[in-house]
Amino acid sequence: MSQLPPENVQEYPRPPALESVSHTLRVILDGETVAETTQALRVLETHHAPTYYIPRRDVLATLVTARGTSFCEWKGTAVYFNVQGGGKTVPRAAWSYPSPTAAFQPLAGHVSFYASAMDACFVGAEQVLPQPGDFYGGWVTANLQGRIKGAPGSEGW
Repeated sequence: MSQLPPENVQEYPRPPALESVSHTLRVILDGETVAETTQALRVLETHHAPTYYIPRRDVLATLVTARGTSFCEWKGTAVYFNVQGGGKTVPRAAWSYPSPTAAFQPLAGHVSFYASAMDACFVGAEQVLPQPGDFYGGWVTANLQGRIKGAPGSEGW
């Protein structure tokens, strides 16, 4: 059972909203904490699990720029990182928006991690599940209700 308040992903806004996170976030790779913060931000978008962004100063892993970028109509151009933590390197396991759009300017200097690529990610004491599929990077917690986009066949809604 989640200690987070219930939220329905179908009620999240479009365009997305950006908000501060009141819980500690922690990311584990190869048995080591590679990021931990009480100063995170999250993006809420209709039918998506929240995407959490950690200030770069709170990332303990080594981030090595990876090839390729992607474009979000709301946030701008994302760059990707290979994440090195413990004795492990995971390719394209994190991303950031170095020059986000004006509405998402607070994301500059923040990094998001794919939960599917890490050993574990936590919101407070709750271990998250990765958002379905291999494109979106939301973190699914037990308090979320509604249909979450990402699985095959959900790309069009």
